Amino acid sequence: MTIKNIITEPNKILRQISNPVQKVGGNERKIMDDMLDTMYDANGIGLAAIQIGIPKRIIVMDIAKDGKKEPRYFVNPVILNKDPIKNTHEEGCLSVPEQFAEIDRPSKCDVEYLDYNGKKQLLKA
Repeated sequence: MTIKNIITEPNKILRQISNPVQKVGGNERKIMDDMLDTMYDANGIGLAAIQIGIPKRIIVMDIAKDGKKEPRYFVNPVILNKDPIKNTHEEGCLSVPEQFAEIDRPSKCDVEYLDYNGKKQLLKA
């Protein structure tokens, strides 16, 4: 696995629309492995493929606590339902280093996606 360079603002690549993944295969799994290594190396909790210059609809994240690793892989994610109740948390972005802001997000949502092996999943969180 390889640690990639994270693209930072104001690079216009970050505004590019990412393409859906047609099939999760070896190439996509390699991208996800590299993304995860890159994210861990940068002490992040989430990374989109576009942040390493790959315009594919792939996200990796790991929000586990206590130093455990529990990576999650989201290919072609689609938010199906959003709770109108919002929660506010401080967030940062690896593509906007050293800047944090209070962000309002839905308290719950349902997300449909393909996992690391291309299996369709539904996350209710």
